[in-house]
Amino acid sequence: MEAIIRQAIDFLCAYEMDHQDIDFDDHIKRFLREMEAGLAGLPSSLEMIPTYLQAVNQIPVGRRVIAADAGGTNVRVAAVYFDENKKPVIENLRTFSMPAVESGLSRIAFFDAMAGYFAGVLDASEKIGFCFSYPTEITANRDGRLIRFAKEIKAPEVVGQMVGENLNLAIGRLGLGGSKHIVLLNDTVAALLSGVGFQNRLYSSYIGFILGTGTNCAYIESNANIAKQKGLDPRQSQIINTESGGMAKAHWGQIDRQFDASTTNPGVHFFEKMISGAYLGPLFLTVLHRACRDGLLSGGAAKAIGQLSDLSTKQMNAFMLYPCGSNPLAGALAGGTSQDAVLAYVIADRLVERAAKLAAVNLSAMAVKCGQGTNPACPICIVAEGTTFYQMKTLKSRVEFYLKQHLENQRGIYTEIIGVEHAALIGAAIAGLTN
Repeated sequence: MEAIIRQAIDFLCAYEMDHQDIDFDDHIKRFLREMEAGLAGLPSSLEMIPTYLQAVNQIPVGRRVIAADAGGTNVRVAAVYFDENKKPVIENLRTFSMPAVESGLSRIAFFDAMAGYFAGVLDASEKIGFCFSYPTEITANRDGRLIRFAKEIKAPEVVGQMVGENLNLAIGRLGLGGSKHIVLLNDTVAALLSGVGFQNRLYSSYIGFILGTGTNCAYIESNANIAKQKGLDPRQSQIINTESGGMAKAHWGQIDRQFDASTTNPGVHFFEKMISGAYLGPLFLTVLHRACRDGLLSGGAAKAIGQLSDLSTKQMNAFMLYPCGSNPLAGALAGGTSQDAVLAYVIADRLVERAAKLAAVNLSAMAVKCGQGTNPACPICIVAEGTTFYQMKTLKSRVEFYLKQHLENQRGIYTEIIGVEHAALIGAAIAGLTN
């Protein structure tokens, strides 16, 4: 058994794909350099997008706000307020399909459909907090210009348009009332803000972290450090959407590069392709194909794995949970030897270890950059969202291990990871109420 485990590790190390290839402290430095360059407006793989949103702890009590969450192929709309115990209360929550998924729509038709979704709650407030989880350039008035949609949404005329402005125009066209004060933000920023509404303890700062289909981080930065944006009050701070999935300075192995070339978007989202749910399973399959070509698996298993053209992260996780269960990889390995399953499992497990280590590097860089968390009684709150983070076998516990080892024990920076139910809606509500 020990020989098989050693063989799997040696194979990964030969292609620079093992978690041992990631120097934790060096990678924090790499992140920090990219963050600082992005804030200065210099070339960087991290976009470091200003949001013009502050994380304000004083949330108005009893005041309703309209909150919306548009991401993927769904739109959720509700009225939200915080009760006398500062607990969020969600009213009239409804879920709709994202416009332009079933068929293409013009700009006007898209925003008219979106405005119609708000009809049942528009009387609740003059303010809307809108979590719009597509790449958007946020402007100083807290509106945003759409950069691009996900491929499922067919509304090309909307790209380049101001989302809040066009939504208000549609509300007027449909006779649904006057203009609203609309605050736009994305899901990572909303996750961060939902932590502000989490009143169980006092925190020194907040980080929003998404690790699901994709990955991203947001943190709070002093305006004095945002050199690329002129006219900011240096005494204030704001949330920065780092777009950390684009980090291009992490260590890449040989098979990472091969895998990147096979994707539909080669040359971008380097970091995301190493850790997120959209890519981790397919990357694992690419690594297994290489192991088969290198003769590490028996003939029967190698032949069956070679016939697998796709393996999702969900299927990878199913194999890790039940290596002899009814999942595609276990089925392929059934024609081989017991050693084949052990070798495949060790490779999968160490790729997850690498993903956890890199995720912890990302979070550690955010914690170091914000300059808080040195008081153990008042840690940095990390609001984590995403099925990959919570459901991938041992990933969350390993992230927590690396944060304990490298951030707390070595740097004296304390963090606490929490999950917030309806984080996108609650974060959007806080943004609408406080900005």
